[in-house]
Amino acid sequence: RISSGTTTTSSQKRTTTNAKRIMRMKPLFPPPFTIGLGTMDLTAQDAPRVIRQALLHIGYRRIDCAPVYGNEAAIGDALQDVLGGSSSSSSSSNDDNDNESNNNNNLPRLHRSDLYVVSKLPSALHHNPSRALAKTLRDLRLEYLDLYLIHWPVAFEPYDLTDREFLQRGYDDGAEPLDDSGNGQKIDLQRSIHDTWRAMEALLETGQVKQIGVSNFPVSLLHELLTRATVPPVVNQCEGHPFLPQDHLVTYCQRRGVHFQAYSPLGTPGYKESSEPSLLQHPVVQSIAQRHSGNHGTTTTTTTITAAQVLIAWALQRNTSVVVKSSSDEHLRDNWRALELQLTHDDLEQLQTLPPWRFFRPQEWWGDMPVAVFD
Repeated sequence: RISSGTTTTSSQKRTTTNAKRIMRMKPLFPPPFTIGLGTMDLTAQDAPRVIRQALLHIGYRRIDCAPVYGNEAAIGDALQDVLGGSSSSSSSSNDDNDNESNNNNNLPRLHRSDLYVVSKLPSALHHNPSRALAKTLRDLRLEYLDLYLIHWPVAFEPYDLTDREFLQRGYDDGAEPLDDSGNGQKIDLQRSIHDTWRAMEALLETGQVKQIGVSNFPVSLLHELLTRATVPPVVNQCEGHPFLPQDHLVTYCQRRGVHFQAYSPLGTPGYKESSEPSLLQHPVVQSIAQRHSGNHGTTTTTTTITAAQVLIAWALQRNTSVVVKSSSDEHLRDNWRALELQLTHDDLEQLQTLPPWRFFRPQEWWGDMPVAVFD
């Protein structure tokens, strides 16, 4: 704090503010928060096992959720199993989950403060982030989120979240109504991103969310948002991998004190079309993994480095964090071990030569509606 006898110019104040933002950015996701557990396409059947394995046995502490994934209720039950208690905000909706939890009473438990839980505001609820957040908290059986993101910088026509549906856990028709743009016809061209962000800022006053951020914001939209934001976003979560390094966006985020977080760091192998290129199978990625595998030094232990570890390590060495999903216990553990891998300068140079490819292309979802997101 500056003493009352010190005169400070507006330029100095801006410099101090920017320095604080950069300082805040650097420690935001240190290990064990650097690698987040993704939950897109995680089934209700797999959720208890995957979350228990990741959090209790491997060391994951950040979990990335979203209403449009259609599984927040199942994740909420799995989290309560890991946390070893029921939240005051809701009760379990599934006797099978209760029985499974009782069978695992001897497992170690975590405190809520040990975790960093992220969820996102769907486009169909931009008009009422407060109600959207309350619904997510009910589904996740939590009293607060550590981070709440605007999932996409485009609002859809408001989804009619009735009192009955609000009070139950989950949505009547899964995630589809929340993520349906009607081939672009449901995009609300009158809803400003500044209106949505002001409502997000107001959520901080409730104590139900600790930090706010954005997702899928290119430089132009992020810059526009920052011109009016009272509270800047702490995170911009976007697709990021060697096919799509997003160098300009990463640099801009770092200069503005916004942490860049990469989703689909493995090239979304479970989502991509068969005709699209495979990042995990790319010869350059495979050759780097093979080079780091084998015996090293005087040890007789054979180390196997996977392509996934190479890709995660690449992201971490750029001072970005990642969200990576797997339903396989083996892959969950292998992905976590990327924290131990250090790529060489030559490795990084080779990964810069990969051809460009974007897997998530909203212009194909939104028809002819001229909304520029990644243009």
